[in-house]
Amino acid sequence: MQDISPPRAQTARERARDQITAEIVAAARIRLAESGPADLSLRAVARDVGMVSSAVYRYFASRDELLTALLVLAYDDLGAATERADAAVADRDDFQARWFASLRGIRRWALANPGDYALLYGSPVPGYAAPQTTVEPAVRVILVILRIVTEGHAAGAIVVPASSDVGSDGGPGDAALAHAVGGAVQFVRSRGLVDGEVPLELVVRTLIAWTTVFGTISFELFGHLVGSVTDTDAYFDLLADRLFRDLGFGGPGSRDHD
Repeated sequence: MQDISPPRAQTARERARDQITAEIVAAARIRLAESGPADLSLRAVARDVGMVSSAVYRYFASRDELLTALLVLAYDDLGAATERADAAVADRDDFQARWFASLRGIRRWALANPGDYALLYGSPVPGYAAPQTTVEPAVRVILVILRIVTEGHAAGAIVVPASSDVGSDGGPGDAALAHAVGGAVQFVRSRGLVDGEVPLELVVRTLIAWTTVFGTISFELFGHLVGSVTDTDAYFDLLADRLFRDLGFGGPGSRDHD
């Protein structure tokens, strides 16, 4: 017989622990924004929340454990923001609107949370290796992009250029491309995003789009567009439009917005 009893209520001790844990994480996020992940320390965070450093270790056994909690929180926060942006487009067949909404959602989150973004996509923290528990939160944002692309392809909105074993321009053909992006192909298959074989060229173009979006956001956040781009909003929208078209959108199921 199925157990339908209500979940156990938290004890006062558990609620207090959750509250203090949240305060520690909030203080650590402020530290990230101010000094970056490499300078994060439990001792400094303890001072910020008015605790002795030894007390913080009852909540996080090490700096690395705190970094992992921050990574999971930030990845989930970014993923949720991107999912909301995509879901806000009522017409699910309007792939251009979904594409722009999602990419703008990513950038909007990054600009509002530069410290978290730097932790996720900035320089690796010396001596820290992210555990497996960060993988699922990390892929939430790319899954939004992949769904738009794969659903667009299934609807006939994407025309994928044919490729061959030898590139027409003398560049790499299918064999070299398949080897280069084998991990991405396997990821798409493992997530059940497509029925049958995913076009290799589409995987390559999606990977290029993904890395271009985050590379551009990183350039903007870390000051590398200064002197080159005078209107970052307009430039990002131009980039999003170019990438959308480079993916091959333009088939009978696509829609073009002025």
